[in-house]
Amino acid sequence: MPLIRQIWLLLLGVVLLAVVGSVTVNVISARDTLQTQLRLKNSDNAQSLALALSQQRGDPALMQLLMAAQFDTGYYRSIRLRRADGSVAFERNGPAMPSKAPAWFTRLLPIESAPGIGHVSDGWRALGLVEVTSQVSYAYDELWSGAVRSSLWSVVVGLLAALLSLVVVRGIREPLDAAVNQAQALSEGRYVQVPEPRVPELRRLTAAMNGMVQRIRALFDAQASQLESLRRQAHCDPLTGLPHRNYFMERLSAALQREDGPAGGGLLLLRLANLADMNLLLGRENTDRALNIIAKALQTYSDQVHDCFAGRLNGSDFALCLPATGMTAETAQTLASALQAGLHSLGAKVAVHIGAVEIRHDHSVGTLMAAVDQALARAESRGPFAVEVASDVTEPASVQGERGWRMQIAEALAANRTRLVAYPVLDARQELVHLECPLRIQLDHDGDFDPAARWLPLAVRGRLTSSTDSHALMLALQAIAQDGIPRGINVAAASLADGSFAAHVRHLIGEQPHLAAKLWLEVDESVAVAQFGAAQEFGRLLRPLGVRFGLEHAGQRLHQIDRLFELGLDYVKLDASVCRGVARNEPAREFVKSTVTLLHALSLQVQAEGVIDGADAEALWACGIDAITGPWASARYEPRG
Repeated sequence: MPLIRQIWLLLLGVVLLAVVGSVTVNVISARDTLQTQLRLKNSDNAQSLALALSQQRGDPALMQLLMAAQFDTGYYRSIRLRRADGSVAFERNGPAMPSKAPAWFTRLLPIESAPGIGHVSDGWRALGLVEVTSQVSYAYDELWSGAVRSSLWSVVVGLLAALLSLVVVRGIREPLDAAVNQAQALSEGRYVQVPEPRVPELRRLTAAMNGMVQRIRALFDAQASQLESLRRQAHCDPLTGLPHRNYFMERLSAALQREDGPAGGGLLLLRLANLADMNLLLGRENTDRALNIIAKALQTYSDQVHDCFAGRLNGSDFALCLPATGMTAETAQTLASALQAGLHSLGAKVAVHIGAVEIRHDHSVGTLMAAVDQALARAESRGPFAVEVASDVTEPASVQGERGWRMQIAEALAANRTRLVAYPVLDARQELVHLECPLRIQLDHDGDFDPAARWLPLAVRGRLTSSTDSHALMLALQAIAQDGIPRGINVAAASLADGSFAAHVRHLIGEQPHLAAKLWLEVDESVAVAQFGAAQEFGRLLRPLGVRFGLEHAGQRLHQIDRLFELGLDYVKLDASVCRGVARNEPAREFVKSTVTLLHALSLQVQAEGVIDGADAEALWACGIDAITGPWASARYEPRG
């Protein structure tokens, strides 16, 4: 039984006991007082009647007349005159008068009316004794009305005591609930602080809990800083801080293979001309300065544009991947102009050449690099800060315009020309954790079911992500209801920004609450960085229903997530670019291991995306990864039935 309920029952018992005890003692005391008063009254009345009878000088007629007149007043139950020899000379008895008090009350509290006795004489001659017994109904009436008044006042006092108890218990309950919630948050991997209450014992408890939370936060901050250092060591060029060639290529490959990756974009290849000669002419310090100017210019794009990333491929070559089509030439020209102005102070011989190519989701990394390298060669032949864009086939469907895309997507959703594809997520025993289920849409009648990479950017522009995500959720719930297999759905950042989306999702799940525990919903890591409050609120609304909430494509910006321990996650999926090649890369493996350690400390499950070969899988299991998805997992999964 909860402690607060025990306190309430104890207080209720004490108040009831006090009320009942007070009323009982008061009524019993009143009954004893009334009995005493009756006894005294009977004695006084008997003495008075005996004195009046003594004055009649033994005349029987007058004495009987006097006693009859006294009895007729109605206050007496009996009047009896006994002669000196004990015989009864006169007796009058009447029935007991009805009382206003209930019968159960009179039976529970009987009142005895002891008879009063007076001596009757004629001078020195004793004539006998007179006995007077009063009616008790008046005493019962008085006792009952007194008991009612006493009960009412006791109830009023009890209510006041209950109100006072309510205030006191609330003063205890609020900090106690806060301490319980804080402990529950700790068990869930959330580290929150609460105000210290005024109750001394609870204040000490809260202070100790807050101190522990502060120490844990400091520990996580230190681990996050160490994790970022390991990330830079594993994936970044030590001079410029940009990703090195291997990591850039892995990330480019992962972006091209992702279901929800960009449908198209651009790839820029920059080369600092004559790097060896610059070292001789300008010195190492100025050469490094030129390299850092280029790196900062590229990093600006990476910081400001989602899914845009840069890298240093070798000593003089840099690359920049753009997430949108149609901007490649303009971006390359803008970058060339900015670098020309930034490098001017180092001398006229410092120059950059830029080659660029438009890319599509179905391109291979090798094809892209060959095309952009040819464009760079043409740019070098034209002179300093020249830009060349390779001729390539751009995405043909984009010509129909935003309105056409919006109508096409909406029509496909309305006609249910949609399906979920399933990619298994397996644990270390190669048992299914859940199925990743990206949505595919058949935009053209009798056409292919296109991945999100083709239609998602235009759905974002057309504000249709809430509709597509809701549709995917509906399909996932239907599939779970049919086969009982857990499924995971990605939620777009634009959907979280829609205030009604979370409520709609909660409504859909609320209609089938028994399916909630098998539903996994995830958002991109960038959402937690840029929209922390929205992501936290989304998880807060859905996790109590039993839904699992997590991050996908994570690893690069975990250190940038404000208060990761307060986000309310169940799991994190590390991006394919972080997980690929860990078997052959000790720093990358150490980074993954440290990331897993940090996330496990937050009670989060850690999964790996895009794993291709068994060596990487074994290395990831050794790092503590809980589950793996990608081609390696798909090859080992055997569907039911």
